[in-house]
Formats: sequence, structure tokens, C-alpha cells
Amino acid sequence: MDYSSEEESDISESEINDYKDKPYEQLREGKYKVKGPNGTLRCPFCAGKKKQDYKFKDLFQHASGVGKGSANRSAKQKANHLALAIYLENDLASEADQIQRPLLPTPVAPQEKQEEDLYVWPWTGIVVNIVIQPKDGKDLLDSRYWLRKFSKYKPSEVHTFLNEEEPAACAVVCFSKDWSGFGNATDFEKMFETDCHGKKDWNARKQQPGSSIYGWCARADDYHSQGLMGTFLREEGKLRTVSDIVQEAAQNRNDVVASLANKIDMTNENLDELRYKYNENTMSLSRMLEEKDKLHNDFVEETRKMQRTARDNVRRILDEQEKLNYELESKKRKLDSWSKELNKREALTERERQKLDEDKKKNDQRNNSLHLASVEQKKADENVLRLVEEQKREKEDALNKILELEKQLDAKQKLEMEIEEIKGKLEVMKHLGDQDDDAVQKKIKEMNDELEEKVDELEDLESLNQTLITKERQSNDELQKARKELIAGLRGMLDVRSHIQIKRMGDLDYKPFYNVCKERFSDEEAQVQASTLCSLWQDNLTKTDWHPFKIITVDGNAQEIINEEDEKLRNLKEEWGHEIYECVVTALKELNEYNPSGRYAVSELWNVKEGRKATLKEVISYILSKIKTLKRKRT
Repeated sequence: MDYSSEEESDISESEINDYKDKPYEQLREGKYKVKGPNGTLRCPFCAGKKKQDYKFKDLFQHASGVGKGSANRSAKQKANHLALAIYLENDLASEADQIQRPLLPTPVAPQEKQEEDLYVWPWTGIVVNIVIQPKDGKDLLDSRYWLRKFSKYKPSEVHTFLNEEEPAACAVVCFSKDWSGFGNATDFEKMFETDCHGKKDWNARKQQPGSSIYGWCARADDYHSQGLMGTFLREEGKLRTVSDIVQEAAQNRNDVVASLANKIDMTNENLDELRYKYNENTMSLSRMLEEKDKLHNDFVEETRKMQRTARDNVRRILDEQEKLNYELESKKRKLDSWSKELNKREALTERERQKLDEDKKKNDQRNNSLHLASVEQKKADENVLRLVEEQKREKEDALNKILELEKQLDAKQKLEMEIEEIKGKLEVMKHLGDQDDDAVQKKIKEMNDELEEKVDELEDLESLNQTLITKERQSNDELQKARKELIAGLRGMLDVRSHIQIKRMGDLDYKPFYNVCKERFSDEEAQVQASTLCSLWQDNLTKTDWHPFKIITVDGNAQEIINEEDEKLRNLKEEWGHEIYECVVTALKELNEYNPSGRYAVSELWNVKEGRKATLKEVISYILSKIKTLKRKRT
């Protein structure tokens, strides 16, 4: 049974020891399974972890580490893991390979303290019978002299004592507290015993020791002796056996190993979480890059289509212009031939001469009209070429800005990805690296410097990107002003047969309302009902507190569509039918697209044939075609 099945309520830190008995009894009853099918061991309270195959000592270390103080675990989890540790120690001791806890040095078997020597610790040597001669008395009482004399045994310090009542001085030689100090102290003692100047020799010759010095390791009798040396030993040291020191060292090692095992387990858990977050961020960034590449390819393809269309339109305009010039020249040549013909007939009668004069006047008028038409044609051609060049230049500027924005966006996304990658590496380095490792600290400092450089570069790109966006907005504002000027200039010039019209975006079409009302009422009453209903719903469209739209996600992109479950729209459809419903929905979509904040109708250039917003290129082409038609009518 997994951990997810237990109660959801939590406990406080002070209740851990009381609560651990309950999961311990459940473990003993078999409610939680610890043994796996292949004889392996698992933690029943960490079911979501990837690792579920433990050896006995690894599972015991995991349970002890979490139960004794994992920072990211709740009090209930700590109590459960403490119960698991007790269960392993008491009920599954047979599952251990050799020993349940981490392997530690086997302590020395304790012996009866009466059989062991009590040494003064820290390890200390004693030198006695230092006979002071007048010529070298100061040197023998100087601790530096004895440090040099016994330097091969690596003493840490030497203290000399001289009692005026005694003929000779004595010295205390201190060694380091570790086992190397113990070895040096025993070598120090053996050196004196080899020369027959040990403690036994001193006790045998104490009455007549001669002038030689005697030495040995300080023990219990020296510790309890009277005099300056005994007082110093009692103040600076204490009596301990070798087995006591061995057991204390073993216990210290056990504590250190348990602490390190706990830290390793916590570090592994933190590394797993960091690795999961890093992989998640990497997958998200990969998806973003794939979407960016797809958008870039679509943009490049659309740009190429626009360029091909623009080139075809320019080529068509130039061909038409050349054709018109040819027709104008041919008409001029024809008029010249007529003029020559009239000049030949000047010798005819007066009546014929008057007729010829009238014809000549008419011909002159036609010539003047053709000349004016030619001049107007040239001006129109120049204006067309200027408009085409301006349009081409504006398109190129807009495309260049968009391409530059795309490059800035690519650089920005690349920098963000590099920054995230450096941050991830920094986190891993901080958890894996030793804080005292100079190489790791240097690498972390270099990565921090690199991260700061990337952040500064990203801020510069953000500033440049904002400048380009401002310029693009200015270009868009200029295009919108041009559209407004065209709308104002074309009012009253467009007839109902033109494929370019000025449409009021957001205005309801009266015709669907009249068609529906005509089916339900008389002709006269239908007009009144249709006008009333159309005015009512036109007023509803202008209310900003009514927003019958909803947001959906299509291929990762958010889109706003009509909410068909809106109460007003649903009642309208049920009461007046699909035709009026579609008319209102169309007006709503137009208002939401062209004036979502003001919610009032606005004028827009409209391509009637294709049922969409007309482009500036289409409007200019329409104006040029009207100019050519007017010229043909004049000729």
C-alpha cells in the first residue's frame, strides 16, 4: 500500500515521537509493504520517487536522514520515516548484508580497566633528574633546548620545573592529541628504557641517580604526585585509557558518517528536483524555438508572395501606360492627316471655304482637347509612378523593420535561453561543488560574470526592440492617416456598381430585418417593426457592458470568438430566426475588430467582390482605372 492512502491531516513537530508508533504498528501488520518481489527493499512513504530498489543499509540511511531533519519534508513524513527506521532495526535485522548501519572501524575490545594503563591525555612525557650546573643552568631550564633535543619525537611544547628544595629540575614534554602523538610519546619512552633510564630504573636508582636524565610517559601515579609537576598535569590533562580514546574516536566517526549520509540523501533529492526543472525548461524552450521557426518560415513565404504580387501589378500598370501612349500617338497622327487634307481643300469655293474653316476650328478644338488630355495623362502617369514608388518604398521599409524585429526577437530568445541554461548550470554547480573548492568557486564566479554580461546584452536588445516598435507604430499611423484621407476624398464619388465602397463597420443591415418582418406582418407594419427592431439592436451593440465573446486556444494561440450561449443572442435567434441573428453577429465581429473600445460604427474602405477590407493598392488601382475611363470619354 502506498503512502498516498494515509490520512491527509498533518501534525506538528512536537507530536512526531507520539505519532511514529502508529505507522510502526501498520508496518508490522503488513499494511505498508517494504519487501519487493525480488527480495529488494523499498520505501513505502516515497512512492513517487524514481528509486525504489534499496539495499538494507541504503534504506536505513534514507529513513534515518529524513526522520532526523529533512528541511523539505513535513512533520508527518518525518514521523513515518522514523517508524520505518525503527522497523528496519528491530524487525528486519536479518535483511542486512553484514551490518545495518554504515561500516565503521571496529573498536578495540574493551578490557578491564584494572589491566590497562591510565595515561595523561593529551599525551605527555616526563623528564627528571635534570642536574643544574652553574655554567649551563640557564640552557637546561630553557624549553627551546629540550624541543631541539627531542625534535625527532615532534613535541609540541616543553615546560621545565625547578624546586629550590630539590637538587635537580624536571620537565614535562607535551605531544599532539592524535595517534601520531601517542606513537611519538611511546617512542620517547622506549628510547629511555633502551638506555636503562626508564621509570623502573628511576625508581630503583632514585636515591643515587647520578647525573643522567630519566624519562617516561606520564601515567596515573605521576598525575596524582605532589609538587609543581603533579599540579601542572592535573590542570592541563586528564587520565584516560587507550580503549576509551579508541571508543570515543569510533563514536565520532559513526556520528560523522551518519551526518554525511543524511546530507548525501538530501543533496540527491535536491538534485533530482533541479534535474526535473531543468529538463522541463529545456523542453519548453525547444517548443518555443520550433514555433518561432515555423512562424519565421510562414512570414518569409508570405513576404515572397507579396513581393511577387507587387511586381506583377507594377508590370501591368506600366504595360497599360505604354498601350495608352501608343493609342494617343496614333490619334495624333490621324488628326495631322486630317489637317493636311483640309489644307488641300482651301482652294474650293467660298462656301466650301467657310465649311473648311468651321472644320478647322473644330479640329483645333479637338487638338487642344487632345493636348490637354495628353498633359493630364502625363501628370496622371507621373502621379501613378510616384504612388507606386512610395508604396514600394513604404513596403520595403515595413519589411525591413519587421525583419529587424525578427532578428532582435531571435537574439532576445537566444539570450534568454542562454541565461536560463547558465542559471541551471549555476544551481547544479552550487549543489555538486564543495564550497571550499577554489576551482569550483572560480568556475561559479566566471559563470556569474557571464550571466551578468548576458543580462546586460538582453537589456540593450530590449531597448533597441522598443525603438523599432515605436517606429513601426509611426509607420502604421501614417498608413491609417492615408486611409482616412482616401475615405474623405472618395465620399460622393463612388456609385453602387463600384467594387470599392465605403462601408460603415458595425452598422446593422436593414434588409434582413425587413425580410423577416415582411413574413410576419403587413407591408406597412413590417417597415415600422423592422425599423424599431433594427434601432433597438443597434443601440444594444453600442453598450460597452455587453461583451458576448469568449477566449479559446487553437494550436497554442488564444482567439476571441462569439459566445453562442450568451442569453441575449440565444433569445434573438429563438425569437427572430437565423438571418437576423447572423446580421447582429456580423456587426458585433466588425465592432470588436475595428473599434472594440468605442463600440460605435466607423468607416472603412471595402472590397465588395471579395467581401473584405480593401488594401491601399486596390484603392489606387481603382482610382487609376476611373481616370482612364474619363479620358476615353473625352476623346
